[in-house]
Amino acid sequence: MRKTILLLSAAVMLIGCTPVVNQRGYLPDPDAEKKITAGKDTKTTIQAALGYPSTEATFTQAGDAWYYITSVEKQMAFFNPTVQSRAVLAVYFDKDGKVTDLKHYTLRDGHVVAFETRETPSHGRELTFLQQLFNATPGVPMGQGNANTPNPGGGNDGPPGGGN
Repeated sequence: MRKTILLLSAAVMLIGCTPVVNQRGYLPDPDAEKKITAGKDTKTTIQAALGYPSTEATFTQAGDAWYYITSVEKQMAFFNPTVQSRAVLAVYFDKDGKVTDLKHYTLRDGHVVAFETRETPSHGRELTFLQQLFNATPGVPMGQGNANTPNPGGGNDGPPGGGN
């Protein structure tokens, strides 16, 4: 009996270690991509053929860019997931909204970005949780606020409705 419970427990633990593979994102049909013509197709025709992009370029100088992104991640038990593959289709537009180029990128084209972990100090007094919870006027020390105190950010000089 004890041996059976031990074997069942071990089996359940091993099942928990099975890798989980997640596919995220959307990559359009390659046949639809082949029908796209630079200089002829527009954002409207691209959207009809490929669908909405995963994201759009925020800062562009010459025109605009749409990105269709998909990635496959594998996670084993409680460990951090690892990216197995990534595919990006970039559709570039000119200022008139016509396609100028299509490019494919993979995981090898990506760059690892080192995030800054330092914190910017903020000046002022640190409030405790209870002070934050019970302080009705943010930024005004407890016990010093009053309904007729002017709002430092603008607005009215008294209670709502202009009462005295």
